[in-house]
Amino acid sequence: MLKPQLQQSSQSTKTLIPSWNTNPLFLASFPINILNKNFRLKKKNNFRVHHNYNGANTTKAVLNSTEISTGVKAVVTVQKQVNLNLSRGLDDIGDLLGKSLLLWIVAAELDHKTGIEKPGIRAYAHRGRDVDGDTHYEADFVIPEDFGEVGAILVENEHHKEMYVKNIVIDGFVHGKVEITCNSWVHSKFDNPDKRIFFTNKSYLPSQTPSGVSRLREEELVTLRGDGIGERKVFERIYDYDVYNDLGEADGNGDAKRPVLGGKELPYPRRCRTGRPRSKKDPLSETRSTFVYVPRDEAFSEVKSLTFSGNTVYSVLHAVVPALESVVTDPNLGFPHFPAIDSLFNVGVDLPGLGDKKSGLFNVVPRLIKAISDTRKDVLLFESPQLVQRDKFSWFRDVEFARQTLAGLNPYSIRLVTEWPLRSKLDPKVYGPPESEITKELIEKEIGNYMTVEQ
Repeated sequence: MLKPQLQQSSQSTKTLIPSWNTNPLFLASFPINILNKNFRLKKKNNFRVHHNYNGANTTKAVLNSTEISTGVKAVVTVQKQVNLNLSRGLDDIGDLLGKSLLLWIVAAELDHKTGIEKPGIRAYAHRGRDVDGDTHYEADFVIPEDFGEVGAILVENEHHKEMYVKNIVIDGFVHGKVEITCNSWVHSKFDNPDKRIFFTNKSYLPSQTPSGVSRLREEELVTLRGDGIGERKVFERIYDYDVYNDLGEADGNGDAKRPVLGGKELPYPRRCRTGRPRSKKDPLSETRSTFVYVPRDEAFSEVKSLTFSGNTVYSVLHAVVPALESVVTDPNLGFPHFPAIDSLFNVGVDLPGLGDKKSGLFNVVPRLIKAISDTRKDVLLFESPQLVQRDKFSWFRDVEFARQTLAGLNPYSIRLVTEWPLRSKLDPKVYGPPESEITKELIEKEIGNYMTVEQ
């Protein structure tokens, strides 16, 4: 815990060291004050930064010689990325200059004197050390005594590429650490100038939301809902929905046209709205695209997207399929027993004659297949499913069957029980007795006897 510091105005003192009246010296492309810490110009921390959240980029530093403040440190945990684009060099320079992320700490309550939002405290976060595969970015803040509790933090990504922020921890307050769980992608300011909002982990009912963040809560809700206008971009997080009007090629020949699924005539679950241009021949249909919009936090990670890229998967299968065809004597034979299925994960399949085709191909789909090579032969091993790793026979139980049923397309055919006992309306001569095997006792047992079927 840091002790409050009394801010005092500086007094001029004479020294034998001459002051810098000109800019720092520069060497080649880097200034000396960056390469040598002894030449860095230190900034005073006895000021408050005022920021206008409504879009103004100007900041104000207000000195106060008697104000008591507390120094705190914010640590932002960011997941490492592949980052193979050309802007990587510019981002590295930004990290070197200590301008990777721009953070604003927002007070939870309004100013009791003016009734408006308190000025936010702004600071740049510089790149720190790497911990367990993640990168830490650190920022130092000076918080006035009357600032109150932290309600939220605004994040502006200064990089040219998005970042996946896991969490933000602010340490140094008298009442302890402030933790903010993010687990979300933060877009680059070059893609979208709007700042990301992350609220503290403390939960509130809507009626009890702190006054200082209520406006930000409403803005975040509007951002997630969208306005139903325009085409969706890859970095957006809008959860807007539309009917399935892109299943066919409406501008092609008549055979490629498909009806619109959704609405009163053909009821169907919704899909994420894309906002693509309408078809020329059918105004009710959208044009198709290779890019399918998914809210950013729901999309594949960068590594998984690279793994499942079409060209790479095709390259692997192009080498593996012929080898498998030489191993399988009868494609219609199937598995004779359960240990034969287990051998796919434990023993593997011998791939004779694969030769040099295996070079580098089995590394591109690491979660699907893997190859083990020795001096004698090549063996294809399938990655064990997590379900099999936990329990080899879990699929055989009714609970797992029900879970897989609910996880598939069957929820669309589930209906609310309106009659009891359950009776089938199918022909008894064909499908047997109409009475269901699902009894009252069975249901009450499965729900732990928390209530009766009638309840």
